[in-house]
Amino acid sequence: MNKTTIFLIAGGLCAAVTTQAQQMDAAARVELVGHYDNGIGTSDGASQGSVTAELMASRPALRPGELLEFVPGVIVTQHSGDGKANQYYLRGFNLDHGTDFATFVDGMPVNMRTHAHGQGYTDLNFLIPELVDRINYRKGPYYADEGDFASAGAARMTLANRLKENTAAVTVGEHQYVRSVLTGSTPLGAGNLLYGAEYAHNDGQWVVPEAFHKSLGVLRYSQGARDDQFTVTGMFYQGAWYASNQIPLRAVQGGRIDRYGTIDPSDAGETSRYSLSATLRKRSADRLLQANAYVVQSALTLFANFTYFLDDPENGDQTRQTEKRRMGGFDIAHTWFSHWGTLDIANKVGVQGRYDYLSPLALYATRDQRTLRTISESTVREGSVGLFVENTIKWRDWLRTTAGLRHDRYRFDVASDIAENSGKVGAGTTSPKLGIVLGPWAATELFVQYGAGFHSNDARGTTVHLAPKEREPVDPVTPLVKTRGAEIGARTEIVPGLQSSLAVWKLRAASELVFSGDAGDTSPSRGSKRSGVEWNNHYIANAGLLLDLDLAWSRARYTGHDEAGDHIPGAIGKVASFGATMTNVGPWSAAFQMRYIGPRPLIEDDSQRSGTTAIAYARLGYRFNRRWAAQLDAFNLFDRRVSDVDYYYASRLPGEPAEGVADIHYHPAERRSFRLTVKASF
Repeated sequence: MNKTTIFLIAGGLCAAVTTQAQQMDAAARVELVGHYDNGIGTSDGASQGSVTAELMASRPALRPGELLEFVPGVIVTQHSGDGKANQYYLRGFNLDHGTDFATFVDGMPVNMRTHAHGQGYTDLNFLIPELVDRINYRKGPYYADEGDFASAGAARMTLANRLKENTAAVTVGEHQYVRSVLTGSTPLGAGNLLYGAEYAHNDGQWVVPEAFHKSLGVLRYSQGARDDQFTVTGMFYQGAWYASNQIPLRAVQGGRIDRYGTIDPSDAGETSRYSLSATLRKRSADRLLQANAYVVQSALTLFANFTYFLDDPENGDQTRQTEKRRMGGFDIAHTWFSHWGTLDIANKVGVQGRYDYLSPLALYATRDQRTLRTISESTVREGSVGLFVENTIKWRDWLRTTAGLRHDRYRFDVASDIAENSGKVGAGTTSPKLGIVLGPWAATELFVQYGAGFHSNDARGTTVHLAPKEREPVDPVTPLVKTRGAEIGARTEIVPGLQSSLAVWKLRAASELVFSGDAGDTSPSRGSKRSGVEWNNHYIANAGLLLDLDLAWSRARYTGHDEAGDHIPGAIGKVASFGATMTNVGPWSAAFQMRYIGPRPLIEDDSQRSGTTAIAYARLGYRFNRRWAAQLDAFNLFDRRVSDVDYYYASRLPGEPAEGVADIHYHPAERRSFRLTVKASF
């Protein structure tokens, strides 16, 4: 998309807004009150917003990670067992398990850096969705208080302090699916105690039952009102499963395995997470203090075999990735509100720190979960500090600017069983930010934003000199990969009941290089450039009907031409989502959600492409009385035979050539299924 096209779009939108505004009586406008708090004057960008608990509760989700699909343009899938972190897509990124999208729960970072399986690993299975009060989202590297992993965007989830009612619910479904959950809140002393507990089990539709079972709990104490409060939250989660990993297309087409079969039935996983966090917010007429601190202990073991018998024809290529992590950190920000003459000013200063200790962090070659040899073992200490300043000036009623500067400093300390791969490395990066808000005019705002960001690489990659598997010389990677982006956009409420926003954006990354936990090393890659358009619409047709339509298009290419091709594998170009929520139809309620994922290149020359994916969810609910209610959820409503993910690489099955066979490997979306929930309120 060239600059002329961008200005034509923006100019056309402004002209349409002005024409319609002249035809409207200001008194005819209605204030939008719904499931999104994205009204005029609520944000600094067209692709920033907030999702409320009411919308999250009204629509079905197959997995907890799909909460992030309420962020317009985000796609959440799975390429392995449901106990593993999801696969995420946004703005032309195959984010893998979260590399360039930062996720937080009450200020705690969910992204795990220097992770056994993937950099930025984002597993949301520890969440009880009924306790999530809000999702505040931002897209692009334009915000001074967002650091590592936030180049494509960031989502900050907050838990409720109290619930409108206490509930106990049981959900049953096909394939031994069962979920029981208890949530509630009660006054305690001068504050409020929130609690939640969940147990779930699911075999799934797989030939080898997934047998995913998990248990989790939340206990939260809060005190005070919104502008003068603190919270303390404890959370725990444990899960285990057999993995339904991606499978080679040729094995299904040749009748070797079923579409829902597996090559290595011993692939599996086990994980746990325990956390304690605290938040503080104090506001007065001229200042605001926000602070949070957290400690997390987590563990993960993954058995995975993606190439079968390519590297080891006798024992197979299964590996065990394992880590035990202790993590602690804090985030403190202070804002001063003042006046410079007739100008309203806000100055914000903040500091963020995080420390991760991992021991062991290891990769082993295994067969049927039995260890054959050690590929690598490490102890990693990784610390970081981020400082930022931000200045917001309201120059006129129709002009506001926000300028920020952020500096991050990292320290990597790796002790490896391969002596050449041990070492200490330090790195830093500075990221300027700028945003301009124009308006509102005729219930419409215009936005211009620019910013630099980054993501950190796996600590082991920063000190590596010998590839763990091949023991061949390799070069260390850049510790911090810089990104920079820009965006112009608009948000309007000129049509009564409709919030509509349009954003045209671009983003460059110095490198697409990411550490691979499956191989224990880093694959070299080039820089990249992405651009796109997003159009988001939320329409309150009446008091009982909410409609959403989100459309996104993006183009992703490597920079620096290579004969292999310049397409970025896995980069989705087209995304669409439509949702409808109906309430207040007597005792009945209903919801419908459909998402479309366009085809994408699977290799650099674009000669292999994925198919499209279109999946619909639906819900029908009935309230018997004030206490009892039931709902029926349908997943993959139209029973589409589509994929959650597709990859193209070489693998080897028994009897195939030693060099293997290059093929599409995919994880099928689950067939149509139903789940019935009965809920009691008390």
